[in-house]
Amino acid sequence: MAASSLDLSLQFGEFPGAAVHRALLQKARVRRWMAMALQHPGGMAVRIVGEDEGRALNRQYRRKDYATNVLTFDYQGAPVVLCDLVLCGPVVEREAREQGKTLEAHYAHLLVHGTLHAQGWDHETSERDALAMETVEILLMGALGFSNPY
Repeated sequence: MAASSLDLSLQFGEFPGAAVHRALLQKARVRRWMAMALQHPGGMAVRIVGEDEGRALNRQYRRKDYATNVLTFDYQGAPVVLCDLVLCGPVVEREAREQGKTLEAHYAHLLVHGTLHAQGWDHETSERDALAMETVEILLMGALGFSNPY
């Protein structure tokens, strides 16, 4: 994959510790991570939310009653990728700690992961698809200077 142009909107909800996430997720940094995973130009909104908002969205759109790390709302894959990504800050922070990763590395991975989902990649359809997506994620994360996220 090659880095493509990306029109990015970055939004932050209110939740305890949000200032740390806001300081880490500078727009240029988020744009670089996501653009690396884009095959086409894109227009994307990224919203970092608290657990209440994350849980409500996951319940409404996936029928799962818990806050998940990332939700991808893909609207168009080509010629311009259009999507919204919603990341639950407290979940991302907890997972990073549990997995022994930096918060930065985990956010980078989830933003790459969500960007791939927005372009049709899916790890839930088959073991083969999961392996293919993980392989691409590992390569992209390496190109961004991060270690294997798995």
